[in-house]
Amino acid sequence: MFKFKILKKSKKSSARVGEIETAHGKFKTPAFLPCGTVGAVKTLSPEEIKELGAEIVLANTYHLYLRPGSKTIKKLGGLHKFMKWDGPILTDSGGFQVFSLSSLVQIRENGVEFRSHLDGSSHFFAPEKVIQIQKDLGSDIIMPLDICTTYPCSRKEAEKSVELTLKWAAISKKLNEKRPRSKMVKLFGIVQGSVYDDLRIKCAKELLKMDFDGYAIGGLAVGEPKSDLWRIVKLLDEILPKDKPRHLLGVGEPFDLLKASQYGIDMFDCVLPTRLARHGVVWTKKTQKLDLTKSNFKDDPNPIDNCGCYTCKNQFSRAYLHHLIKEREILGHRLLTIHNLFFVVNLLKKIREKI
Repeated sequence: MFKFKILKKSKKSSARVGEIETAHGKFKTPAFLPCGTVGAVKTLSPEEIKELGAEIVLANTYHLYLRPGSKTIKKLGGLHKFMKWDGPILTDSGGFQVFSLSSLVQIRENGVEFRSHLDGSSHFFAPEKVIQIQKDLGSDIIMPLDICTTYPCSRKEAEKSVELTLKWAAISKKLNEKRPRSKMVKLFGIVQGSVYDDLRIKCAKELLKMDFDGYAIGGLAVGEPKSDLWRIVKLLDEILPKDKPRHLLGVGEPFDLLKASQYGIDMFDCVLPTRLARHGVVWTKKTQKLDLTKSNFKDDPNPIDNCGCYTCKNQFSRAYLHHLIKEREILGHRLLTIHNLFFVVNLLKKIREKI
C-alpha cells in the first residue's frame, strides 16, 4: 500500500502539504526523517522519536548490510521488529556511504566494489543486490544504487555518474516489478548530475520515463555553493511531477528546509541534528546555533530556548548542559539530540500549518 495525497497547495510558491500512506502507517509532508543509520536514532528510543513528532525514520543500507547483516535482520523478523519501530521506514541506496567511507572503490558497469570501513573486507554492490538488501530489511520506501559525485566534479565524472545511475535505476525498477504487486516495495528514482543543469535535466527526464513511485534529488549539499544548490532544486521543481513525492537527500539546516519546501520538496533527511548535538551545538527559534561547549554558558541559568521539547519544558539550564557536554556525559547528548530533532521536525510542522 502506498498513496501520496496532496492536501493543500500554497498560492505563493510550489510548497504543498501532503500525506503518504505506507504499509506501516501514514506520515504528513513536508517531513523530516531522523536518521537511524544503524537501526537507531542516536541515543533515543522509538517512543522518544514519536514523542518529538517524527512519523518516519531513515535507515542506512550500507551500514546495516555490513553489520549485523541484512539476512540476520530478515531472520529476526525485519527491520521494523528488529528496532521496535512500527512506523514507516525509508532506506537509502548506500551509494553515498560507499564513496564517502570506503578507502578504495572500483566503479564498474554492473556495480561498485568497495572495502568496508569496519575491517577492510571486500564487497560488491550491484543494483540487484542493493534492492534485495532493502527488501530483506523490509523497508517501506527504497532507493536504487546510484553514484553520488563529490564537489567539485568534472563534467566527464558527472556524465558517467548520470549514465550509470540511469542504467542501475532501470535494472532496479525492472527487478522490483517482478514481484507480485501486493509485495512490491515503493521505489524512488534518484536524480544525479552534480551542478550541470543539462545533466540534471537529462537524468530527471529519463527517470520520469521509467515512472517511479517518487523522486529523490541526490548529489547536493556536498560542498557546492548554496547558489548552485538552489538553482538545481528550482530547476527540478519545474521538471519533476507534481503528483509524486520528492525527497531532497542530505539537507537538514533549518533555513534550507524552509526554502526547499517552497520548491515543492516533501521529504528531508540529514544527520546534522544528531551530529551537532554530539558536539554541543543546538538551534534556537531564530535558527541561530548555540555552541554550549563555550565558557560563556558555564553560568547561564536559561534553557536552550522557549520550545516544547522535553529538554526545554523541563528547564534544563544551559549551564547544566554545558557541564554535561564537557564531561562527555551521555545525558547531555540525549538532551541536545531531543532538542535539535524536535526543532527540525516541528519546523516542518509549522511550515505545513502555514501553508
